[in-house]
Amino acid sequence: MRWRSLPIIAFDTETTGLNPEDGHRVIEFAGVEMHLGADGTVDKVIPHHFLFKPDDMLIPREASDISGIKDEDVASAPLFKEHAQAIHRLLARSITVAHNYPFDQRFLTAEFARCGLSWCAPPAEIDTVDLSRRFFPEAKSHKLGELSARLEVTLIGAHRATNDAEACGRCFGLLAKRHDAPEDLAGLIEWADAVGEPPKGDVLVRSENGTVVFRGGEYDGKPIENHADYLAWMLVARRRIEGKWDLTYPADVRSWIARWLRVRGSGRAAQGMKGFGPNDWGIDAPLGAS
Repeated sequence: MRWRSLPIIAFDTETTGLNPEDGHRVIEFAGVEMHLGADGTVDKVIPHHFLFKPDDMLIPREASDISGIKDEDVASAPLFKEHAQAIHRLLARSITVAHNYPFDQRFLTAEFARCGLSWCAPPAEIDTVDLSRRFFPEAKSHKLGELSARLEVTLIGAHRATNDAEACGRCFGLLAKRHDAPEDLAGLIEWADAVGEPPKGDVLVRSENGTVVFRGGEYDGKPIENHADYLAWMLVARRRIEGKWDLTYPADVRSWIARWLRVRGSGRAAQGMKGFGPNDWGIDAPLGAS
């Protein structure tokens, strides 16, 4: 499949805090739909934007200081559940791109769960933080504002979801064009070190609710995200066949697991709050860094 034939959704959220696990909520979502022309440049942009009232929660001042969104701005806004299906469908059919992808994914996953939905499992989940680290390895910062400046992408009104999302999507498009991203979807996922569908087979499968789970073994039916240590073991697991030791799992499965662990596992940078400057985007240092 040629990935350029699919819509590209660059998305962003603004939230009431750092951790959905602590009850923090999404107060703004933007998914900027982009279509690329034959030369790889963006020729069509369709914004999808929503403000949400976070139930009975007040927006903390520090969150308002970042996004500019105050309680009065969302007093008459709908709850997330009123647009959950539309957002789910938007992401599920698209190449998805975000800057610090796991941060926004965690919040959206928590919001979807409150509505009886799972994560939407897009065809590809691409993080422009990872692309920035790859193509600008000497850069001291990989914040969105600075990546945009390096690529001469205009970012006006940082920390509002639509502006950030469009800048993120344009950065992705430019990097894909400049660095010869493969035309097929599988090649793009490899090129971007992104998360895509697990290899077909009977080792890792997507459950009915969209979660990738183990098939067989002691964690049969369990979500892989709860057992990263077992995934790491699968990379090196061996079995004896005809008197010789050989790797238990096929190469495509091991390659997918290794990428998932890099992007979603413990080696990934700790996910922090967006910063406070006008061009800021707070990305914490990698775990264990001083």
